[in-house]
Amino acid sequence: MRFNPFPEIKTKRLSLRKILESDCDEILFLRSDKTVNAYIERAENRKTKNISDAIKFIKNTAEYLETGRSIAWGITLNGDSEIIGTICLWNFSENNKIAEVGYDLNPKFQGKGIMSETLRKVIDFGFKELKLDKIEAFTNSENVRSTKLLENNGFRLNGDRKDIDNDSNIIFELDNTSSENG
Repeated sequence: MRFNPFPEIKTKRLSLRKILESDCDEILFLRSDKTVNAYIERAENRKTKNISDAIKFIKNTAEYLETGRSIAWGITLNGDSEIIGTICLWNFSENNKIAEVGYDLNPKFQGKGIMSETLRKVIDFGFKELKLDKIEAFTNSENVRSTKLLENNGFRLNGDRKDIDNDSNIIFELDNTSSENG
């Protein structure tokens, strides 16, 4: 996967743009806030505890973008440069036909349809631009808001699959129905 130039995405209310080192304060908040991370389990070496960790995360994001391992967008309100959340497609299958979506959002902006609006655009990008066959989402079984978001956007629980790295997670899938039709 190559993402050059970086694909910025616009909606009526939002802009999805590249995450920059100047976003380090917001990234630190999103990756360390207890509310945002209530259902996320990260290994100690992947936790973001300070600005240095946030900058390292942003640099890794840029490297993964450059090497085609993932693409991450910062979510902003139109007309405002400060990111309020992030969304990514990552964990691509070997044949680049399946990817996992991950997201987070500042609690001040939750419950306003922002993540649903964002997710729909990223799904569209994944299926139309990247020609993915399937997008997966791993979420904690107790994360009702994330489960509802996924279900409201067409994802279905795959009860037969288990996350081998986290027993608390359940796996949702969304198939690209247009790819089935040729």
